[in-house]
Amino acid sequence: MTPRFYRESEVSQVLDMSTAVEVVDECLRQLAIGGAENVPRHRSRTPGFVLHSMSATAGYLNVAGWKQYATTASGARFHVGLYDCESGRMKALIEADRLGQMRTGAVTGVAARYLAPGEITQLGLFGTGWQAESQLEAIQAVHPLSRAFVYSRDESRRQSFAARMSEELQIEIIPVHDPREAVEDLPLVITATASKTPVFDGTLLAEGALVCAMGSNWLQKAELDVNAVRLADNIVCDSIEACKLEAGDFVAASEKGYFDWDKPVELGAVLANLAVGRNNKDSVVIFKSVGLAIEDVALAEKFYQRAVTNPGLGVSLPL
Repeated sequence: MTPRFYRESEVSQVLDMSTAVEVVDECLRQLAIGGAENVPRHRSRTPGFVLHSMSATAGYLNVAGWKQYATTASGARFHVGLYDCESGRMKALIEADRLGQMRTGAVTGVAARYLAPGEITQLGLFGTGWQAESQLEAIQAVHPLSRAFVYSRDESRRQSFAARMSEELQIEIIPVHDPREAVEDLPLVITATASKTPVFDGTLLAEGALVCAMGSNWLQKAELDVNAVRLADNIVCDSIEACKLEAGDFVAASEKGYFDWDKPVELGAVLANLAVGRNNKDSVVIFKSVGLAIEDVALAEKFYQRAVTNPGLGVSLPL
């Protein structure tokens, strides 16, 4: 087995969001029933540089892998390494920025498939960056989405994001000037920002609303305020273990006595019918994701299985 190296552009050629949603759906279910194991992210730092490392085994696919990425003031570089469990040999090394964007969106899609109060035709979105794009893609893949209200602090970014994504997805995207316009009376609110502080007032959430908080994976950052966490009837995590290490959204509420770690359940357990993710249609539900390596590994394997049939994709590595 000669490993192959694949670039970002090749990932985009091979994978689509509908496929990513199905892959992530199954990998989270397998995580709950013992078919996979996930190791949370760890970080190693030196001035001006952070190395982020995470890994997983997907026994149900007979593969394992890691995701490593480096962040500096100039940006981030992402790679996934994929291994065959039987031989222990590397199968592929993949540039993984687009892969990560797709799996992050796909997790929201899976959450919205199982935790939403009903069909989603409109939503509120906080954030206008790279990750915000795939959030809309994923919801459109699982619900008949027709309208989104988008807020970010930068008006020009709001306007350009709305115009670009409206054309790409063929839905109405409305840039709003007040955060409450992306929350009030909406069945789904998604946060996909780099904010260190809460981006909306949780008391504005509609009855039955689902909140998908995706942007923060540091304990020092929180997109959700204490009110949102306090009012939530159900809290669902991609991984409770990982969220304990990285979900800053729960820190302030915990300090005030409105949250403890006996409350959340995992999304995979909901998919496997081992836990309840929504009590009823009027429940306010928070889904918190910090991002898991098992999602990257499972999606990398799907990519590899498709890409390896096309000899024009990738190059061989001397390993």
